[in-house]
Amino acid sequence: MSVTVVVPTYNEGPNVAELVRRLGQVLRDGADVVFVDDSDDDTPAVIAQVAADAALPVRLIHREVPVGGLSGAVVEGLRAAQEAGAEWAVVMDGDLQHPPELVPALLERGRADGADVVVASRYTGSGDAGGLDGPGRRLVSRASGLLARSMFPVRLRNVTDPMTGFFAVRTDRIDTAELRPRGFKILLEILARTRLDVVEEPFVFGERFAGRSKASLSNGLRYVQQLWALRFGRLSPFAVIGALGAVLNLAILAGLQAAGLHYLPAVIVSNVVTIVTNFLLQERFVFGDLRHEGGSVWRRFTQSFAFNGTEALVRTLLLWWIVEQAAPHPELVQAALILLAFVVRFVFHAQVVYRPARTAPAPAFDAMPSLTPLRREPEDR
Repeated sequence: MSVTVVVPTYNEGPNVAELVRRLGQVLRDGADVVFVDDSDDDTPAVIAQVAADAALPVRLIHREVPVGGLSGAVVEGLRAAQEAGAEWAVVMDGDLQHPPELVPALLERGRADGADVVVASRYTGSGDAGGLDGPGRRLVSRASGLLARSMFPVRLRNVTDPMTGFFAVRTDRIDTAELRPRGFKILLEILARTRLDVVEEPFVFGERFAGRSKASLSNGLRYVQQLWALRFGRLSPFAVIGALGAVLNLAILAGLQAAGLHYLPAVIVSNVVTIVTNFLLQERFVFGDLRHEGGSVWRRFTQSFAFNGTEALVRTLLLWWIVEQAAPHPELVQAALILLAFVVRFVFHAQVVYRPARTAPAPAFDAMPSLTPLRREPEDR
């Protein structure tokens, strides 16, 4: 099959020769590599030098104006693959944390399963995210993926790693004009905007061959903006119902206190009424299309009530402790705690109560080759 390997680069010159060499060892005729480069160093010159002696055809697209960041570079590479008539495009980073030896396995999995997208996942089978810099980065990666799957439970039902930058896609199944690239996470953009058949292959996220990570706080903020832009729909009614529930909760609390009831039993009553009301509204206006995925209505109610009841109990204990220690206004403390619990409740309902069943089989085998560890330079971390 014809395939274009799309490699977005930003100041990755020391990695280029090794990446092209290893791709040349595992790919056959009909394959080429296109670097979409946003560098401000000598990386374009390095790519041109490597291309002269490479076993595969190597093309370079250097962008003077890097619109859309890394995601924009990938979209540019996908357009180049389509224009070249490639059947598949494989997107991977240029730092060798994505093993080139896995590219044939991604293509074979896509061909064998008739899939549109094959995602290289760090979180399925024998996959591993050990190459991420420290437990903090790994925790952020897990949490970000969980939030994305919660916001797109149907589109990402078969995806354990929507944050990966390593995947293969059939070029005729995507419309690059419909994509709105921003930041780092182009796979999420593709899967959220297009209905595609997705399967996964496990892979071990390696350590950088050379250079430094480009991850930053600003990239994280752009990711949040991307999620909000892509999935304003489901989260929006959830937020509205949550806000209405919060108003109802506070109104009941204030009314019972005005009637002479101590604030702790008043909080319990207001929480129970709010939990039941929110569940009924969410069933109708937020997760109506997923009710058949979550078992019977009583099972969904039990899961929702148990989680929200536990969360409310923890929140009430915190409320009691905070009020008794320092804050004389339980209504204000209750409002702050409800706000903090919002995202946790949304994730639980999307990933547990209404979680869609997988429609694609898990990987039948691990296609990851045994890799020789690469030399790691001192400035990697």
